[in-house]
Amino acid sequence: MANTEKKSTSNHGGKRKGAGRPAGSKDQVSIKGLLETLYARTGGQDYEELLVADFLEARQRGDSQLTMKYHQLILQKVMTSLAKIEVVEPADVIESKQAAFAEALAKLTTALQG
Repeated sequence: MANTEKKSTSNHGGKRKGAGRPAGSKDQVSIKGLLETLYARTGGQDYEELLVADFLEARQRGDSQLTMKYHQLILQKVMTSLAKIEVVEPADVIESKQAAFAEALAKLTTALQG
């Protein structure tokens, strides 16, 4: 009986000769380059200044939809830097945690050696 199993060949995936960017090539668009070009073309305005100016212009025009988009964009950036939680513990709590850790480590070391 002849082998009727079909050999699977695919044109997807895997390395292909000549595919992709050449070795050592730079990213097509870099953030630094983009911001530098923006700065140069706007007469020295920073991106943040442009963002605020555009936001205020949208508000002045009464474009509530665009204003809301700016609110979302700005909040996403601001909240990541503001939403930090600092946990402050009294010295006695820290000392008791250190003691418990040292005790657990000593028990583990003894168990591994014995």
